[in-house]
Amino acid sequence: MDVLIFLIPIALGLGLAGLGAFLWSLRSGQYEDLDGAAQRILIDDDDRPLEDGDDGLPSSETDGD
Repeated sequence: MDVLIFLIPIALGLGLAGLGAFLWSLRSGQYEDLDGAAQRILIDDDDRPLEDGDDGLPSSETDGD
């Protein structure tokens, strides 16, 4: 039972630290744009439109004839 003298304040301190981190994240705008991050992962900046005859595959040095 003597160990509870140490464990209860540690548990309360960790709970308050977690609450403080959550409140900080709310104030700093971490939850403002939830849909934007989900859609940004799908956008590929390296995409370019395919030209006629371009299949998007790297060209080989030999045609294999």
